Amino acid sequence: MIQVRQANEADVPGMLVIYNDIIQNTTAVYDYKPHSLEMRMYWFSEKTKSGYPVFVAETEGKVVGFSSIGPFRNWAAYKYSVENSVYVSSSARGKGIGRSLLKPLISAAEAMDMHTIIASIDDTNLPSLRLHQSFGFKEVASFQEVGYKFGRWLNLKFLQLILPTPLNPSAT
Repeated sequence: MIQVRQANEADVPGMLVIYNDIIQNTTAVYDYKPHSLEMRMYWFSEKTKSGYPVFVAETEGKVVGFSSIGPFRNWAAYKYSVENSVYVSSSARGKGIGRSLLKPLISAAEAMDMHTIIASIDDTNLPSLRLHQSFGFKEVASFQEVGYKFGRWLNLKFLQLILPTPLNPSAT
């Protein structure tokens, strides 16, 4: 049985294993080198300190996926926009875990009064594209040959979900 919950510091090593496998074997992350535990601990600490949620999916006490949201861009006027990430271990893909991890992110973004969620997805990552589209994300941009990995150029799609929040945005 899969349980989705807020992540804690003890989950970081499990998230690191998943993230490094994705770096080394997929185009879901446009990075070349695996991350260290210190790098992921810092990432988790910054998410927590900034009030952004991180969720994990676990089964039989093992982390099999994680998701998070964070700033889309750092300029002030983007304060109602976030970017999401959803990662599932290679052994657990195709079992609905991504769906279980994306749903609470959307709810968290609404609770934080965010207005839009952006997903940046490699154009060959059809399962992720379909997952996001099933939640109402729409493709809003496609960037050709913006990354290079595994001996080929990579294309990136931006998908967007507009939320019915905030009710009273402030300009400051």
